Amino acid sequence: MSLGKQSPRSGLARALSKRGYCSRTAAAALITAGRVQLNGNITRDPEAPTTPASRIEVDGIAVAAVDFVYLAINKPRGLVTTATDEHDRATVYTCLEGAALPWVSPVGRLDKASEGLLLMSNDTVWAAGITEPVYGLTKTYHVQVSPIPDAARLQAMEAGCVLPDGERLHAVQAALLRHGERNAWLECTLDEGRNRHLRRLCEAFDLEVLRLVRVAIGPLTLGTLAKGAWRHLSAAEVDALRPAAR
Repeated sequence: MSLGKQSPRSGLARALSKRGYCSRTAAAALITAGRVQLNGNITRDPEAPTTPASRIEVDGIAVAAVDFVYLAINKPRGLVTTATDEHDRATVYTCLEGAALPWVSPVGRLDKASEGLLLMSNDTVWAAGITEPVYGLTKTYHVQVSPIPDAARLQAMEAGCVLPDGERLHAVQAALLRHGERNAWLECTLDEGRNRHLRRLCEAFDLEVLRLVRVAIGPLTLGTLAKGAWRHLSAAEVDALRPAAR
């Protein structure tokens, strides 16, 4: 992978994040606490201007650019998609324990009750190309619901609905995969990443979500990756998720 690159000038907190040291929020906290030196001087301004040549130190230790890291994780149900949790719940970082990796951050989110494909990286520009709604990257889910929806209800999910608060939700595709006597598995594709989007859409059509598994992000599929396991993305996979490739 290529080394991290900064734009000609960026704020100090952003520069620390782009050098793969920590998240931008964590960097701002370090800076305001007086633990960061910029070109030999302590600064408490997270927006202090930097260049790629700027010397940045945290607690007296220099922070240089690191290789970008791109990971796919099969997130188990029950983990929250944050670095730390105020309620002391287990996070997705438990999947990376013991791995010799630089700081990485989740690319988008899966709620605690959801599972499946989750990306993590320290390349914030690449991550923004995946999460920003303007790029419209599709995400595919397998959803177990009850009761079994008929074709008309699936078509209605694709047509969309307006919630009482005025928000409009829809699925790009909603198709029946298989069903038993009381519940069914659907394959649903979204081109937005709103909070609990698919769960709220199902609820609007009187469908109870029993399980929700993300199986693909754009052309990248979960495949046979074991639950709780992670792997590095190949260079081709990384490039396929960039906006220019879509």
